[in-house]
Formats: sequence, structure tokens, C-alpha cells
Amino acid sequence: MASDKDTDISPYIEKFEEFYSAALGEKISRLLSEYPVQKSLMVDYEELEKFDRDLADLLVKRPDTLLSAADQALIATSEVTYKTAHPEEKFEPHVRFYNLPDSGLLIQDISSRNIRELISVKGVITKRGPVRHKVKVAVYKCQMCDAQMKVPITKNTEIPQVCMECKRRALRLEEEDSYFVDVQHVEAQELLERLKGGSPAATIALWMEDDLVNRVTPGETVEITGVMRLRPPEKGKAKESSQIYTRYIDVVSAQKTQREFEEIETTKDDEQQIRELSDDPRLYDKMRDAIAPGIYGHSEVKEALSLQLFGGTPGKTMPGGAPIRDDIHILLIGDPGSAKTRFLQYIQNLAPKGIYVSGKSVTGVGLTAAAEKDEMGDGGWTLKAGALVIASGGIAGVDEFDKIDETERAAMHEVMESQSVSVAKAGIVARFKAKTAILAAANPKFGRFDPNKLPGLQFDIPPTILSRFDLIFPIIDVLDETKDSALAQHLLNIHQKGGQGKEEDLGTELDPVFLRKYISYARQHTKPVLSQEASDRIKTFYVEIRKRGKAEGAVPVTPRQIEGLVRMAEASAKIRLSESVSLEDAERAIRLTNYVLDKVSRDRETGRIDADIILTGRPKSQVDKINSVLGIVQRMQQELGAAEIARVVEQAVNENIDEITARRIVDDLIYKGELYKVKPGFVKLVEQQSG
Repeated sequence: MASDKDTDISPYIEKFEEFYSAALGEKISRLLSEYPVQKSLMVDYEELEKFDRDLADLLVKRPDTLLSAADQALIATSEVTYKTAHPEEKFEPHVRFYNLPDSGLLIQDISSRNIRELISVKGVITKRGPVRHKVKVAVYKCQMCDAQMKVPITKNTEIPQVCMECKRRALRLEEEDSYFVDVQHVEAQELLERLKGGSPAATIALWMEDDLVNRVTPGETVEITGVMRLRPPEKGKAKESSQIYTRYIDVVSAQKTQREFEEIETTKDDEQQIRELSDDPRLYDKMRDAIAPGIYGHSEVKEALSLQLFGGTPGKTMPGGAPIRDDIHILLIGDPGSAKTRFLQYIQNLAPKGIYVSGKSVTGVGLTAAAEKDEMGDGGWTLKAGALVIASGGIAGVDEFDKIDETERAAMHEVMESQSVSVAKAGIVARFKAKTAILAAANPKFGRFDPNKLPGLQFDIPPTILSRFDLIFPIIDVLDETKDSALAQHLLNIHQKGGQGKEEDLGTELDPVFLRKYISYARQHTKPVLSQEASDRIKTFYVEIRKRGKAEGAVPVTPRQIEGLVRMAEASAKIRLSESVSLEDAERAIRLTNYVLDKVSRDRETGRIDADIILTGRPKSQVDKINSVLGIVQRMQQELGAAEIARVVEQAVNENIDEITARRIVDDLIYKGELYKVKPGFVKLVEQQSG
């Protein structure tokens, strides 16, 4: 076969001219009216295939020849028309093909067989480099005879070394007269929903030119059509590396994909089964039991996780255009060995798009974005998307949440509420989309829960982060003979049946593969709207619990809880593929919220629900007692110069604070530096010390 360089492309130009006049007249007219703002003619590959199958097949096998012919044919058919209206301007459009036949090609499957072929892959953009400029038409001037040469630079162009007139090596590139085109290096990673068996996600470099520059941003899912090429090894490499080439895709078109989880394919039979399941009266029980069937009990946690998989109604905005979060965030805090990690791993495998990160291996830049040197360019800095950006549209499981460093955990504040990542690194300021549901797991401060203290006071997690979780479940290892016996039997049954290969007997009625399709279908096709009944029920619940809190002198819930209730109610409706949120959905959301409030936010001393336990780290009753003790110390200090601890405790007892509590408060205040000892048995306020 003749090389592309030697091929006469005039027959292909004629073919494309026929194709344009037959099928694309309207598109070309629109391009002429919008050029140069719009520089590309977007052509659906299927249209070309309908016109001439052989030409379409040849485009895949010999894209350099055919793409050049397509561009020249467009110029030949349209340049005169454009020049008539704009005689001063150049007309250099591009023909960009998209929608190649779906071959299911994964990034990791691209091989040497695809070199110089037109291929199509889907991926998520992880890195975008700075815009640079490449010579498109080089103008060379001879230093000896002043002769000029114009050389169009293509993939196969050989740079001239001698002057065509005087035959001497005296050529110099005239940069001012040469024509440049914008170029950009981008990196894409395999879609998480396409990975199977826990294999690592492959990446590939993308080369964007001209009007494709700055068209994609990290975190976006795109369908890339382009020519697979090889980049030669760098000079100066070791001998064994001098023959190893790196691959990249010379991008022809980049189409953003809007639908979530579109890689989860559903057939007509699947859709029929999905509809049948949505009408099942035991749907919610089946859905709950399908979540981590190997874990005994924890029905409320499983029910909440099933809601998280479906999420609320997407696309809602506040007045002014600010988006409203639809993803549900859940935190599991439990004793060691209470199956928290198992929950995260089950959800990661079950969610159509899931990512799992753990503990000390997590860094802030690993979660959000990192600054990296651009290897394909001049070594400048570029931003690379982190786990939460890549998982956008899915669920991120963050294990050992309490082990993440404070500065790195702080990076999640914006992600959890605004669902974006604002980055200012290495002189680059950017904002990425991170529409990700967070499922986090952590241990209590001291390793295990203390049954004598409130669970809400045993989290080593800042209240600013805690308040962003819709549901917080303490998983406490309670000593109970009946439960222990049932749990032991459950685990033994799993090991017996697992050893015999009887996976179907492990307690779930729904196949995980089908459940993934069900979740994907529901998230793509169902957008429930609050009914008046559901809205009134949520309003009544919120007003009543706030009123009760006001009467008892505590802050029970905050307005943020309303949005959480709405999200959970919408997810409940989405599970049964309903377009309307019913009273039943609102009741389900309220029941889970009440369960969590009772476990986490109930002050055992007063019996009241107190949101301050989460929001400030202390119940209001305890804050009142601390303030009382501080007040006693201040009064005594003003009278006597210092406060005697024994008298402080005595006065506190008179104000209905028991002696043990009073002494503990004084000790805590000394430990935290709010009080200091002036001599044995006497204290002062620290702020008085500086005075």
C-alpha cells in the first residue's frame, strides 16, 4: 500500500464534495455565517457511512489521508462564498468526525494495532495543560540571497535545510511572518464505571489543536475521537529506553457526555425487569437487603445507603442560579471490627460509579487537585484532578476519615456543600466540578465508644465537617447475648456457604449486576418533584422539633436538615421510579433522621435533642454549666483576687451542678488553658493574666 504521503487524494476530495452537497448543505451554510467564531464542521460518522460505506471504512484505516481530503473538499466548496463576503480573512475550517461505531474500546485496550487509526474512547479529563503555539506555516528566509520559502508544516513535513535558490545552508525561520496555531496537552483516564475486577484506571495523553483548545476541563466526561500516534523517546535516554515510544491521541473531536452512568447498558429486557421490580410491594426491603448482605443487622444504615445510591433530584438551582446539592453524604463512626470498611467496599462495587480511598494514604491534593509538571510541554505546571473530581456523578468512599490530616480534610468543606473544588496552586487558579456523594467511615477518638459519654462528643472530626453530613450513624459494639449469638451464626453460615460456592444463598434477592443497572436507570430517567403532602409533612416536622427545642432551651435541628430531608425523600421516590415525592417518602426520611438524632444528638442529662452536640462539639446543657463555673470564678476573682477551687465547687453545687461534674469542668478548663493555677487550690481566668 502506498504511504499517505505519496497518495493522490484528489478522488477522495471529489467524494467528500459529493457528500457535502448531498447531506451537509445546511450545516456548511451555518459554518460560513459563524466562521471564525465556529471553525469546525461537525460530521456524524453514521451520515458518512450511509453515503459511502467504503469511504467511511477508509477514514478509520487511513485517517491522515481522508481527513486532509475532507478539509480540502470543504475549502474547495465553500472558500469562494466565504471570500466574497470576507475578502481580507483566511478561510481554514476543520472537518471533525464524531460518533464512531461503538467498539467498546477501553483506554487500557488501545494497542499497537491502533497506531495511525481513527479510534474512539470515553474517559474523564484529569489534567489540562497550558495553551502553547505550534508553527502551522513556516516562513524561511535565506541569509545570503534573501529568498523566502513558505513551508506548510504537517505530520510528515521535512524541514528544509538549504535555500532553493542559492543552495546554501543559510535559512532562518521568520517568526513574525509564520502562521501559528494553538495547541494544548490534556490527559484522560478510564471511566470508573467501565472498570471491572478492581483493575487500575488507565490514562492516555490527548493532543488538542486550534478550536479544540480549552474546550474540556478536568472532571468532565468526554467521548474522544482521534488518531492514535506515537511520540519518539527523548534524546539522551538510556539505550534500552531509546526504542520505547509513548502513545497519545491526536484529537479530531471531543464530545462532552451529559448523562450519568451511560456506560451501564440496559437492554429492553432489563428495562422491563426494572419496571416490574419498581412495582414490587417489597421493593424497599429487597433494596435494603441487597446492600452488604454479608453484614448482619444494621437495617437503618443499609436503608440510608440505599437512598444514597439513588440520590436526590439533580439540576435544581436557587434564585440567582446557585446549584442545590442533590447528593446525600453519610458518615459511619464505629468501634473497630464493626464492618464499616465492608460497607464502603460493598457500596463502591455496587454504585455504577464509585471510588474508594483510605486513611493516611489520602492527601488533600489526592482528594481535590494536584499541581504537576507538564511532561509534554516545556515543564510548566498543570493541575491534575483528584479522587473527588474523578468520582463526580458517583460515590466516593473515604475510609479512616478521622486519620486524614486536618489541613487535607479541610479541602472537603467546599466539595461537600458547593460540589466544586477551587484551586490556587503553582500560580494556577481554577475551579473543578466535584458533584460527588461522600460515604465516610471513622473510629471514635479513643478507639472505642465510651458507653458513659455521648456518641456525638466522641468524634475527632471538626463540627464544620460533621454538620455537612446528612446522616451520622454511630455503630456501637454492644454486648448482648442474643445478638451476639445471631451474629456469630450469620458469619458461620457465610463461611460455610462461601466455602461450598453457594453465593446465591447468602441472603439477597437482587443480583448486584442487575441492581447496578436499576440504579443507573433510575438516576438517568427519574427526577421526582415534592408533592404538597410531602412538603407539608417535612415543614410540620421541622417546625415542631424547633418549637420543642425552643421550649427546652436547646437547638434541635438547623435549616440545613430541611435540605437533607428533601434529598432523602426524593431518593426514596426515585427508588420506585416515581416522578412525585409522596407522604410515604417524607415519612421514611423523617424516620431515619429521628433515628440519627436520637443516637447522636440526644443529651442524656436532659433527654433533649440538641444539635449543638454536633455543631459545637458540646450539648447546650454542658455549655451552660461551663459558663456558670466561669462566672463563679470571675466573681470570686473580682472579690478576692483569686478563686479557691473548693469554694467554686461549693457554689456550683448551689447552682444545681453536682460536685463531680463541677470538679471535672474545672479540671477541663485548666487543661484547655482557660484557667490557670496561681497556687495550690486557687485558680484565675487566663484572660486576667495578660491584664
